[in-house]
Amino acid sequence: MMRSIWTGTLSFGLVAVPVKLGSAVSSHKLGFRQIHTADHGRVRLQKVCALDEQVLTQAEITRAYETADEQLIEISDGELKALPLPTAKTIEVSGFLEADKVDFLQLDTPYFLAPADATANKAYVLMREALQRSGKAAVGKLAMHNSEHLALVRAQDDVLILQTLRWPDEVKPTSEAAPSGKVNITDAELTLADTLINALGEADLSEYTDNYAEAVQALVSAKVEGTEAPSAPDGTGGGGQVVDLMAALEASVAQARSGRPDNAADATVTPIKKSARGSASGSSTAKTSTAKTSAAKTSTGKASTAKKAAAKAPAKKAPAKKAPAKKTAAKKTASATTTGKAAAKRAPAKKTAKKSPRSA
Repeated sequence: MMRSIWTGTLSFGLVAVPVKLGSAVSSHKLGFRQIHTADHGRVRLQKVCALDEQVLTQAEITRAYETADEQLIEISDGELKALPLPTAKTIEVSGFLEADKVDFLQLDTPYFLAPADATANKAYVLMREALQRSGKAAVGKLAMHNSEHLALVRAQDDVLILQTLRWPDEVKPTSEAAPSGKVNITDAELTLADTLINALGEADLSEYTDNYAEAVQALVSAKVEGTEAPSAPDGTGGGGQVVDLMAALEASVAQARSGRPDNAADATVTPIKKSARGSASGSSTAKTSTAKTSAAKTSTGKASTAKKAAAKAPAKKAPAKKAPAKKTAAKKTASATTTGKAAAKRAPAKKTAKKSPRSA
């Protein structure tokens, strides 16, 4: 049986529906007790007067409103109930809209709206059927819990659902959380992300469970029975592993397609500062790997190292050891016979690496 937390009337036009409001959700959030470490005695939270430090009972406590100049104005429950607010007992529908037009950030708490008694059934069903047929939701206001709430009423299955909404000025601008600076995403990266979305498939919320609550229950059972407490497997938790964005996307797609358990869930994807991968033009994985190796060799080739390499090896052996990406440069220097020309050949290879697109 639904426990009522508000009773009143749902009205639209001249149609009035006596209704009662009850919670539409329940929580399996775990509750912990605070205890004294020394003897496990429960800790009591007492309300104490700041002036005389006297411990107070609930009967000795009332509410007050603090003004800008720090005056405390006492307000009783009776005075709040006597406020001239129609929404204290009536949800008056003032308009309708498409439910998907509501800003997702405004959605707050869902409640069941039920007929207050049998005499309200016909008007209740009329409202429900009208909303279902129109595909819209009704907008109104109600006063509850010492606040007035904006509310959305819609039909779901055989009931009416009322969902409180946050007022528009209570929603913070999204710019507060947006990335700062310019971020470049290549077509190849975006294509791989789309592929990963399709590979993971559609989520079924009914299949998700609260693993934290289950783990805590297992821990409690182990302590009660005196057995070894469960622990996290090696390699879990802690800081994420820094990975290459493209490599992480490719591995994620392969993992999703194979259906294997997620072994890299804690990996943190970070931008690559300098990369010689051909991802912007949608190059293959093999070319990406080859270019990446070439860039690494080029970046570590100091001036002194280049001279030593030129002195130790013949001019024509250097290009033979390079990756396939440098064949063009090798042909240009095929006729070179001096060490100076072999060293000069390395400059184009560096330019090629610098022109490769950067990973965001």
